[in-house]
Amino acid sequence: MKIGNYKIKVIETTNFSLDGGAMFGVIPKPLWERTYQSADERNRIEMTTRLLLLESEDKKILIDTGIGTKFDDKFADIYKIERNLSNIEVTLNSYGYKTDDITDVILTHLHFDHVGGATKLENGELVPTFKNAEYYVQEEQYKWAMNPTPKDRASFIPDNYMPLLNHNRLNLIGGEGTLFPNIDVIPIDGHTKGMQMVKIYDDKETLLYITDLCPTSAHILAPYFMGYDNFPLTVLEEKQKYLPMAYEDNWTIFFEHDAITQAAKIEAVKHGFQIKERFNIND
Repeated sequence: MKIGNYKIKVIETTNFSLDGGAMFGVIPKPLWERTYQSADERNRIEMTTRLLLLESEDKKILIDTGIGTKFDDKFADIYKIERNLSNIEVTLNSYGYKTDDITDVILTHLHFDHVGGATKLENGELVPTFKNAEYYVQEEQYKWAMNPTPKDRASFIPDNYMPLLNHNRLNLIGGEGTLFPNIDVIPIDGHTKGMQMVKIYDDKETLLYITDLCPTSAHILAPYFMGYDNFPLTVLEEKQKYLPMAYEDNWTIFFEHDAITQAAKIEAVKHGFQIKERFNIND
């Protein structure tokens, strides 16, 4: 896919798993299993960390960084992380890129499954993984990460983002706006304060990196939100605001965590929206 001056490539990183009940909140298990997939013996559902690389003549912009490698065996077991796939350096190499090639990293938010690959251990020191890149996150999200609630404190791991600040690579954004030509960031607050979606657009096509507003294609359905969401009613309001835009203007929606569906178009139904067409961007 190409939008504006950007060649868009999907970067598939590691699979991991989260509790199905936590992922679907008040939705009964028989319904979410039918809508997404069945749970394993520990009630976990398979998910992925799927990134976008936007390449222009002078930029190579990565959106989010996956889980990374800075975790122990207990952590890997809890989240069923595929260790052999979680190293973003190895992953990028498999697509023909090096970490030094990346000029910018847009972080949707600072939860471990989105920012874990942003830093790495090098000679015993935590350093930015992408040494030539500037990193961008909403200031409101940074403030939240520095003082999280008990509800989502475990999702924020300072080793994933404090080295960016210490190396003067973390740029704090103040609200909605154009970050680069044809790339807008849109802050939303339902999942965690100051999370940002990324909209890539030209006069023919728009791609919305919807991040954890709809982590999977099943979450397009209005009442499907997560137990992890800090403000569920705000999530509902945000879906009611942005999904009509996506439908009316035929945007492509990109799913960061859906283990099966990369991207989709949506259609209107009686009680909201549903998936109309599923497809892979790299095809």
